[in-house]
Amino acid sequence: MSEIALKKSPARRVTIRRHGVIVRLTHWINAFAWIFLLMSGLQIFNAHPALYWGKQSNFDRPFLSMTASTQDPTRGVTWIAGHAFDTTGWFGVSKRNGELTQRGFPELMTWPGEQDLATGRRWHFFFAWLLVINGSVYLIAGLLSRHFSRDLLPTWRDIRQIPHSIFEHLRLRFPHERRYNVLQKLAYFSTALIALPLMVLTGLTMSPGMDAAFPWLLEIFGGRQSARSIHFFTASFLVLFVVVHLAMVLISGVFNNLRSMITGRYVVEEEP
Repeated sequence: MSEIALKKSPARRVTIRRHGVIVRLTHWINAFAWIFLLMSGLQIFNAHPALYWGKQSNFDRPFLSMTASTQDPTRGVTWIAGHAFDTTGWFGVSKRNGELTQRGFPELMTWPGEQDLATGRRWHFFFAWLLVINGSVYLIAGLLSRHFSRDLLPTWRDIRQIPHSIFEHLRLRFPHERRYNVLQKLAYFSTALIALPLMVLTGLTMSPGMDAAFPWLLEIFGGRQSARSIHFFTASFLVLFVVVHLAMVLISGVFNNLRSMITGRYVVEEEP
């Protein structure tokens, strides 16, 4: 009996419309606002580069601080939960005009570059409200179009695919499909509907005017200092998300991903 070798047909490339106009527009506005929001936020943090937990500041026992060493003012030290790390040149002490200066984050990471709390606050509030307005448009449009329930909310079938999806990512295999994979859904869902609203609420909690109008904000987060710390770590999570997001865009196909977020068209591979 002769054996017949069956060859698998190559995948078919199909162009679909993946992102609507509102999703694409709000995405780029968010990206622009987030850059200045982050840099101006670091400018504000530099005015007092330490974090506390509770209603009041315990200056003797911050659980995170970036400062110069008391023994050597040219040496930057970052304290985390009582443990000291030498971070000279990065955090605590960094170069400005060729000289080492005590500073939480270096001036290249802040906006404006020079230490100016008042200007930093104005920039931060402007882009914070831009982010809130833009996010509200995205949220309302997503609810009306069922974008969240259809594209971002993981199903039980998706949850069962988590181990397989992690394995495929570790192998750097990123098939172009019509739907987001489960890791993408979890990342986008947690960022858009959990991290960003949490960052906005903790930012409002740090405002005495907002606390007077909505005293329950302080009760929810356990005090203004706790809200400030949650705000900082939520922003850190968003930075991590952006770094991973950009890495995935580079690895899985820059042109295809950029085109989908500019024109809406995205090429997928389907079995014939």
